[in-house]
Order: sequence, then structure tokens, then C-alpha cells
Amino acid sequence: MPRLDVDLKLDFKDVLVRPKRSSLQSRAEVDLQRTFTFRNSRQTYHGIPIIAANMDTTGTFQIAQALSKHTLFTAIQKHYSVEDWKAFAAQSPDCLEYVAASSGTSKADLERLCSILESVPGVKYICLDVANGYSEHFVEFVKTVRDRFPDHTIMAGNVVTGEMVEELILSGADIVKVGIGPGSVCTTRIKTGVGYPQLSAVMECADSAHGLKGHIISDGGCSCPGDVAKAFAAGADFVMLGGMLAGHDQCAGDIIEKNGVKMKLFYGMSSDTAMKKYMGGVAGYRASEGRTVEVPYKGDVEDTILDILGDYAPHALMWGPLN
Repeated sequence: MPRLDVDLKLDFKDVLVRPKRSSLQSRAEVDLQRTFTFRNSRQTYHGIPIIAANMDTTGTFQIAQALSKHTLFTAIQKHYSVEDWKAFAAQSPDCLEYVAASSGTSKADLERLCSILESVPGVKYICLDVANGYSEHFVEFVKTVRDRFPDHTIMAGNVVTGEMVEELILSGADIVKVGIGPGSVCTTRIKTGVGYPQLSAVMECADSAHGLKGHIISDGGCSCPGDVAKAFAAGADFVMLGGMLAGHDQCAGDIIEKNGVKMKLFYGMSSDTAMKKYMGGVAGYRASEGRTVEVPYKGDVEDTILDILGDYAPHALMWGPLN
């Protein structure tokens, strides 16, 4: 029987971080870098735990090259070929520490993932990304990838409840992606009625993950640096950004000019645009769950990175050092 959850649930827009006294004298003293050792891979990570989403407009090699200079991470979109990966690795070997190879759960996806990781051994992170992280098939797929790659760090999702976070971690995931429907170009909540307010999801899922020495990514819902700060304050170990990193030179897609205004396309990976691009159209058994929008052209992503990190630092100051 369905159960109605009447407890208050909150999104980023519903809250502000209450300031408190800090021993830090200036934002210049705030260290945004963090160090994690992952539960299953035993791999150690050190960097600023902000991740570019594995959408084909933002999860690009060019974004990775720009973000890695600041120790930010990129989940590379899954449609690059093995040859593309080899060329990237040869050109930018220092970036490999800050990228993940993404994959769906089909047989073809697994074969492509294996080929990439065998051809580019410097890649030590895997991002397993599906629309429904609650399926038994997905859990079994996480187990399969863990067995195949015992020393790689696995990100898996998306889910929004503590019990599923625990199941994925116990099945081999190191980091669980949290978020269903909060993204700016996601229409899952509208089309299916499924979702969970993001701030509350992060708080509940972080508690479950940390109890098992696992980690979580807050994926979606951030529209400004303050939202990034709120996600970390709620317990996220990493924050994944899509829309905030869209529209830059390093993003895929051409610049569109309308009435003298420059724009770039940004779309969800379950949108009509993405499915026509990669699968020839929307399959008869499903509907599009993503928007296609034109976002303002923003130039070099470097400016946005510095804006996010500079605005995020004083927020971190208000609740003390993250480390």
C-alpha cells in the first residue's frame, strides 16, 4: 500500500545557511580542497569536490581540461569513442586524475566502458548513470562493474532515499549520485510525479552513506554558488553541476545568434534532442523527460569557475572549515 510521507521536505530555495562564529579571519584562509578515501576501491581523492555533469554539452574533454587546472572533476559524457579517449589521454595526461568514464547499463555500454578503461589505464573513476537507480538490474550492474574493476572508484545513481544509497554502496558503489528531477532541464517530476526535494534528499542520503563510510554527490538543483554551499552544508561530499557550467566555449555545440544575442543549446540527456541525436528518436515505450533550452553564451568557463569558487569561499567561512 502507498504511504504518505507528511514530514517537511526542503529544496535549496527553501533555506538559507545560518551564520556562526568562525576562527577564520578571511575567505583567503578557506581551503576548498578535500581528501577522501573511498570505501570499496580504497582509492584516495584530493581536490575541490565539484563535478561537471556527464551531459554531452558539459561533460566534455574541453571542460575537463579547464576544470582540472583547479582540481575540479568532470564526469565525461558516455558517447565519446575509445579513439577520442586515447587522443585526450595523450594530449592531457594530467587531467586523467580528475575525470570519470560514464556508462549506462546495456551490454554495448559495458563493452565500451571496458574498452576505454583497458585502453586508457590512467582513468580510475567510473560513473554509472541511469534514469532509475531503483531497478534490480541496476544493482546487479553495479556488482558486475565492481567485480570487473575492483580497484576503480565507482559513482552510481541516481537515487534519493537512504535505503537505496545503502544498497548501492553494499553492492560496490563508492559514491552515490543523489537527485531525481531537480535539474534545470529535467522534467521527470512533471512527467512521472517522481522525485524528492533536493536538500532533504541530500541530508537523508548523506546520513545513510556516511554510516557505511560511503560518499554522495548532490546532483542537480544548483542555480547559483549559494546552492553549492547549501549542498555541502547539508552533507554532500561532492556537488555535480550542469546548468551552471552550460553555455561556455568548452561546452559542446555551436553558438547561435538571435537578434544580436549569442546563445548555446543546453538539454537533458532524456530530452527529444539527445534521444534523436544518439538513438534516432524517442522509443515508443517512453516519453521525453528533458527540456532543450537556449542559454546565454558565457565565453570561457574559467570566469565561471572562479566566480563559483570565489562566491563559495565566504559561504564556507560562515560555518567554518570544511576539512
